[in-house]
Amino acid sequence: MRNFDKSKRIVIKIGTNTLTQDGQVDSSYVRQVAKQISVLLETGRQVLIVSSGAIGMGASQLDPSIGSLGNMKMRQACAAIGQPLLMQEYRKAFLRYDVTTAQVLLTAEVLNHRKTYLNLRNSVETLLKLGVVPILNENDSVSTDEIGSAFGDNDNLSALVASKIDADLLIMLSDIDSLYDKDPKKHKNAKPIKAVFEITDAITRSAGPRGSIRGTGGMKTKIEAAKIAANAGCRIVLADGREKNVITRIVAGREIGTVFMPKRRLGNRKRWILNSVPVGTVNIDEGAIKAIEKRKSLLPSGIVSVEGIFTSGAIVNLNDRAKAVSNFSSEELLALAGKHSTEIRKILGDKRRDVVATPENIVFIDY
Repeated sequence: MRNFDKSKRIVIKIGTNTLTQDGQVDSSYVRQVAKQISVLLETGRQVLIVSSGAIGMGASQLDPSIGSLGNMKMRQACAAIGQPLLMQEYRKAFLRYDVTTAQVLLTAEVLNHRKTYLNLRNSVETLLKLGVVPILNENDSVSTDEIGSAFGDNDNLSALVASKIDADLLIMLSDIDSLYDKDPKKHKNAKPIKAVFEITDAITRSAGPRGSIRGTGGMKTKIEAAKIAANAGCRIVLADGREKNVITRIVAGREIGTVFMPKRRLGNRKRWILNSVPVGTVNIDEGAIKAIEKRKSLLPSGIVSVEGIFTSGAIVNLNDRAKAVSNFSSEELLALAGKHSTEIRKILGDKRRDVVATPENIVFIDY
């Protein structure tokens, strides 16, 4: 369960409250992180960092009276100010151990589109092979979504990154040291949970609200992240980031924090489909549901209605049960709804697929 000897690719997520003190990045702490990661690199492992802290660090450079960080434009401005400062801290810390770092800024659009996602994956793979430590963050200053809504926060981003680059282990360093059986702030008898084998509804309900204005995380988002990583066969360890040598001790198998065990391991393409944001919904009847459960293709005869406007090749929801890559646009599906497959070419012309989605392009939303 905590034997990570074979974990060769590791993602480490560092939360805002762990990384900073009084709004400033704690340089001493960053050096400790760099030292521990350099030890992992010497053993042949590959390491990526998903780092928070840019917004808080940018805010610390401004007059406190200038405006509220609750304003999206202000948070974007703070991110733009803070990103280079944050990277400078990481660069200085890692150079002490002759390790090169690289900055990778992401938007949801990059991960949702197959071509740009594959380009990103290839770029990260190259950096890792070169022994470079990529440092990833959401590109808050240009994101088309409000900060915190594109990925949810860096907890979810770290899980998406771990899933999409086939990481073996995700270490989430936070000011939250474990998952508890009840809220420890409200209940003195709350007990830490050492291992989670299934994320039940009770666990999800017990998670508290999201975090502070400088950081958007919280136990709720960590549970969401664990669900994402679970489908990639990736273990997650949630731990107190300020515990001494926490990274190397976790990798050595010490019982620190909470370990979340994976439920299933999907292939890379199905993980990309599952973790991408759908652009519409295709409502299908019960017969079609039973068919795709048996790994059969989705046929137009099973379509009841279509919601949203999208092109062929888009990712869509199938009711609330699954996601799929549609072979047809929303307009074409409306024309085909309830029709037999033999009618597709009569309606749309020759050289068109005779199914809406094939089994390899359908994945059930089942955590």
